[in-house]
Amino acid sequence: MYSPATRLLTVLELLQARPGMTAAQLAERLEVNGRSARRYITMLQGLGIPVEAERGRYGGYRLRPGFKLPPLMLTDDEALAVTLGLLAARRLGLVGVAPAVEGALAKVERVLPVAVRERVQAVRETVALEAPATTLAPTTWLLLFSGAAHEGLRVQMVYRATDGMETERAVDPYGLVHHGGRWYVAGYCHLRGGPRIFRLDRVLRAALGEERFTRPRGFDSLAFAVQSFAAIPDRWLVEALLETTMDRVRGAVPPEFAMLEETAAGVLLRAYDNDLDHTARFLAGLGCSFQVQRPPELLDALERLAAQIMHVAEHGQRGVRAEILERTGAVGMNVTETLSADGR
Repeated sequence: MYSPATRLLTVLELLQARPGMTAAQLAERLEVNGRSARRYITMLQGLGIPVEAERGRYGGYRLRPGFKLPPLMLTDDEALAVTLGLLAARRLGLVGVAPAVEGALAKVERVLPVAVRERVQAVRETVALEAPATTLAPTTWLLLFSGAAHEGLRVQMVYRATDGMETERAVDPYGLVHHGGRWYVAGYCHLRGGPRIFRLDRVLRAALGEERFTRPRGFDSLAFAVQSFAAIPDRWLVEALLETTMDRVRGAVPPEFAMLEETAAGVLLRAYDNDLDHTARFLAGLGCSFQVQRPPELLDALERLAAQIMHVAEHGQRGVRAEILERTGAVGMNVTETLSADGR
């Protein structure tokens, strides 16, 4: 809920940006009735703000010509919204957007109060967006953890895990990440004795501590988060040696699905999956030969996939063939040759 003071300041900002707004227009923007909007105008006039009313078809409220407000007055939430919006615009990679974003951020920071400016700078330096944010960030936690990461201050928090268990832990936050529609903080967990990622919406309580820490040099919060997602245990641990180069396969393998490691013999793919039929279709769709290292059950899944495709090819069932190829993504891939590379 917006407070009356917030609405009063909003009226002032609207009149400065859009002279001639009517009471009905102000009421719509503030989500109040017309009587309340007119009351805010009266309150501004009572504070000595020269708000003038013009009657007639094109009338409305406006500030007296020559009256200027301070260049910018933002709350913490507003400054955070502006900063994240500009960072998301830069993340889109639009041509020529980087200089505009940097210029806008510099102007915003220049006119903000010191306390708010420091929070904005902390967000800029510690937040990584995989893509423009599509979910609302827990503002309190985002500001607290980004500030802690910026200042190198340990955070004491109560965290609820996936199974519902609540734990108290001390965390050295290294950075914040937006990935897959959720917000995370990456850092060192003193309870587990190693780097971890935590969902911000599962933080129940948090407070800055007095202990300081030094962030590891070159730590990439987004890269660490993506690797952590790929390493989450599932039913099957899959390892396959891809007979190709890293440059050719990197764009075809989502980093949250599998980890890739370049070796002398090719590219080692390591992933967790709970459906080996899905893994078989994914590997076949890469369009390169590969050798399955584990688990042996994956070879059975590949044989089933090969049998399906061979059956379609032999019987000429065009409709079924199209359905299978669409489902597997194995267009132009000879799965029989792939299996022969494994010695089966």
